[in-house]
Amino acid sequence: MSTPSPAGRRPRIGIGGVCAPSSTFSPHRTRYDDFHVIRGEELWERYPWARPDGGLSGPAEWVPLVHAEAPPGGPVEPETYDRLKTELVDRIRQAGPLDGLVHDLHGAMSVIGLKDAEADLTDAVRDALGPGALISAALDPHGNVSRRLATRLDLITAHRLAPHQDATARTRERAARALVERLVAGKSRPHLAWVQVPVLLPAERTSPRLEPAKSLYGRLGSIEELDGIVDAAVWAGCPWADEPRCKAAVVVTGDDPALAVEQARSLAKEYWDLRRDFVFPAPAADADTCVDAAVASRARPFLITDSGDNPAAGGAGDVAYMLRRLLANEALVTGRATALHAGITAPAAVARCFAAGVGATVRVSVGGAYGSHGAYAYEPYEPYELTGEVVALSAVSEVGGDLAAVRHGGVTTVLVSRRKPFRTRADFGELDPREYDLLVVKAGCPAPELYALAADWQLALTPGSVDQDLPRLGHHRLERPLFPLDPDMPAPDLTPELL
Repeated sequence: MSTPSPAGRRPRIGIGGVCAPSSTFSPHRTRYDDFHVIRGEELWERYPWARPDGGLSGPAEWVPLVHAEAPPGGPVEPETYDRLKTELVDRIRQAGPLDGLVHDLHGAMSVIGLKDAEADLTDAVRDALGPGALISAALDPHGNVSRRLATRLDLITAHRLAPHQDATARTRERAARALVERLVAGKSRPHLAWVQVPVLLPAERTSPRLEPAKSLYGRLGSIEELDGIVDAAVWAGCPWADEPRCKAAVVVTGDDPALAVEQARSLAKEYWDLRRDFVFPAPAADADTCVDAAVASRARPFLITDSGDNPAAGGAGDVAYMLRRLLANEALVTGRATALHAGITAPAAVARCFAAGVGATVRVSVGGAYGSHGAYAYEPYEPYELTGEVVALSAVSEVGGDLAAVRHGGVTTVLVSRRKPFRTRADFGELDPREYDLLVVKAGCPAPELYALAADWQLALTPGSVDQDLPRLGHHRLERPLFPLDPDMPAPDLTPELL
């Protein structure tokens, strides 16, 4: 049982963690160079409330450790994970006695060879801190909260808003504030009422911006205000990882164990009862249906999201399936309609385009940069041989590397040398998405700027390593039964466990 810091002394609290949301179905591998690692006082930019002039600097002494974050991708290589874990643990030990730690995680990091990466990391962190320190974790709602992970934590919370750009900073501060208040008040570890719900849905169907998730997440603040409750959180889980821990979860933290269990049971039951009501935020259909609807529509530009290969969710970004479907449409291939499709990861093709120059005609192989053309058995993924005119070249992003645009008929394909999502107008360089009839991006839900730019939108249920059609992915290690893979499963026992 964790104990508070001695009365009359400012608690010493460390900050650190490792974040790398992953798809185990992706042929991409996350390596050390993919991580942005910050150490020591560099962390103040991420945690402004802990700076010497920050809002939480008075009641606590903050000890910045190390934080590493990689963009969504394939599973983390074991050597990379071990290196990051070792540094975090070493810095905890070198920091001297700590009363607490703000453990900044995601919840959906997969590491090759591990079943529960965040729990493994937290085990190591707990051993380094000792049993007397309190650990407060901040997680993404699309992470996974296994019993093993929850047992090693003292406080835990997750985002309540979408898009996450408006939620991550608030969540980290909420986790820190709860920890500070507890340590300063001399309180011991609260009770965690934990329960997993056998439902696993993609983020596109569980957004807190839309019903029914909006009302479900809207309850969390009012539950937290109840006397005896510290925090209430809901996780949808990560459907792109094939691990037993992947499913929805509810944790209500409180000093009143009976009330925490009651509220956790209520949230879990509501989630289960709503499982069939979570829907996509836009019409969703196969690629050809979406393309036909977009071409026939008078709304311009008409946005289509190529959801199955979304790099912002961990997709490899190298699947040329959507390009193939666009160029199978007569109106587009003849130029009677136009489309801008971004962005396929194809470093060799980008290099060829740069060597040829703007205005040149090139024939380049597009697709399979990470091996996605051989990763899926239910559909052929051979690279597409694209012939067209190079219409734009630029190095617009340190994240996305070089960009090359090739036009064939009415379709302009944006190729990138490194995986990257397209979220803003600036991501397209000199190309203006508003000048095309169709805008097609590798995404699930479009980012706010592209959503505002589009006159209409449909979500294409395309194949890839973050396929929204979960049965096509071929999970083998999930705990079953699990909705929607087992749509007629019996009602589960949703009795929370008090940890």
